Amino acid sequence: MPLATVAAIEFVAAIVIALIGVRTFRNVAALVVSTAGVFLLLGFQASGDGLGVLLAIVNAVLFGVYILLGHLVSRAGGASGIDRLGAAMLVAFLVAMPIGIAEVLPVLGEPALILAGVGVGVTSSVIPYICDQLAMARLPRATFALMLTLLPAIAVIVGIIVLAQAPTMVEISGILLVAIGVGVHKPAA
Repeated sequence: MPLATVAAIEFVAAIVIALIGVRTFRNVAALVVSTAGVFLLLGFQASGDGLGVLLAIVNAVLFGVYILLGHLVSRAGGASGIDRLGAAMLVAFLVAMPIGIAEVLPVLGEPALILAGVGVGVTSSVIPYICDQLAMARLPRATFALMLTLLPAIAVIVGIIVLAQAPTMVEISGILLVAIGVGVHKPAA
């Protein structure tokens, strides 16, 4: 199954959560425009891979659970949500470590690889999850879910800047739609 299809299915959970929380026509319009932008950026095509579709749906459900639980944790604890996040990452490390320890042993003598691994962990998990917790503590759930539509647009922009990729007209249109949708959205009072 194409990666874009998996990503498109994953965003369904965020879109549903945002849709449940909208209360005004303006925010419905913002969600529709942002969603159109996401699907332009990610694309969607039918897949005959039943297991792949099933796993993508499970991923979407888990992404939705992450948004709901993350929002509850951040609202219940404020800044301590970050402490709880740190504890959760420690538990995840302890659970995942036995699975990958055999592959890590050969590189323990390579400081550059260890630093690269730490760098990937910090930039792909620690920083984004802390940003999520800070945003969830301050934004209504529906607004946070809508803001997640920025992720594919940011990925395209990073590709332009870092990898010198030339965006297609479809990607430019998707970025503009997401930006317009997020710009039109007004959080509930």
